[in-house]
Amino acid sequence: MKSSLKPIIVLISVLFVVILVIPTIVVVPFSEKASGELIEERTTNPEATQIASGPTVDVAVYRSSLDSIENVPLEEYVIGVLSSEMPADFELEALKAQALAARTYIVKQMLSDENVGTPEGAIVSDTIVHQVYKNKEELKKLWGKDYSWKIEKITEAVYATQGQILTYDGDPITASFFSTSNGYTENSEDYWQNPSPYLKSVESPWDVNSPKFKSEKSIPVSQFEKSLGIALGDSNDLGKVTRTKSNRVDKVEIGGKTFSGRDVRTQLDLQSSDFTWTRVGDEIIITTKGYGHGVGMSQYGANGMAQEGKSYEEILSHYYKGVEIATADSFINQITAAKK
Repeated sequence: MKSSLKPIIVLISVLFVVILVIPTIVVVPFSEKASGELIEERTTNPEATQIASGPTVDVAVYRSSLDSIENVPLEEYVIGVLSSEMPADFELEALKAQALAARTYIVKQMLSDENVGTPEGAIVSDTIVHQVYKNKEELKKLWGKDYSWKIEKITEAVYATQGQILTYDGDPITASFFSTSNGYTENSEDYWQNPSPYLKSVESPWDVNSPKFKSEKSIPVSQFEKSLGIALGDSNDLGKVTRTKSNRVDKVEIGGKTFSGRDVRTQLDLQSSDFTWTRVGDEIIITTKGYGHGVGMSQYGANGMAQEGKSYEEILSHYYKGVEIATADSFINQITAAKK
């Protein structure tokens, strides 16, 4: 009796194991696909991506060199901006942080009724007036043999953060960013007119490693006078300077006039508003620290944080105070509804 039952018991045991194993075999590939791109797709085709289900929208980009409008799916647009605004050899977590900043910027722009510097039908341009954007054909020409690994890394960063934006009190923020700080970011009200509770000065010591951290520029006195509309004569007095909390120039009194640090930076084409100057004969020698307006996220600072093992969430919470990472779905629904 026992020997006749043994084959049946073994068969039942095998069937039981098969029933347990088969669902696992089925679920693993779908789980990988739901999380982003399949491993096989990513390694064989660097441009392959799996877009998660959810609302999407096209971005109408004015292509300045072609004088035409290109309609680009949102995440493809973010890929084009990230490729143009941050070096692909930066750390992945820094690239993810930049992807959120770029996505937040365009979602906020699409919700706005104000389109500055674009023809009718376009939301943004492809220049620094908004965000620099290049499509994949342009990137292939620009990157050459490095295209495959660069676009793969950029795409990974974008789709790892797909659909995420930064909000404050439930609304998309002004996700300003710049290249390199002088060691601190700037309060928004110290560079622009209006204060933002999330754009506050924070330390950014990592920027000292940026190749753009310090620079020097020599300007003939005659050009210096013409650019600022002043007359120095033979005087070596280069005026009185006051500074902001972040040590950038707030005001300069020179030649009987008062300028903001931002105005001087613009009129003399300086890399930042943290500058010092001295006169040597018929030349004005100007030394600057940092590169850019200094408000929001420092790109080289973000990369420095990533090199120390910080996540993109930690990077963003450092540079944008009190913000939340949220889904863009409800805002995209608003945008698409407004177009109907």
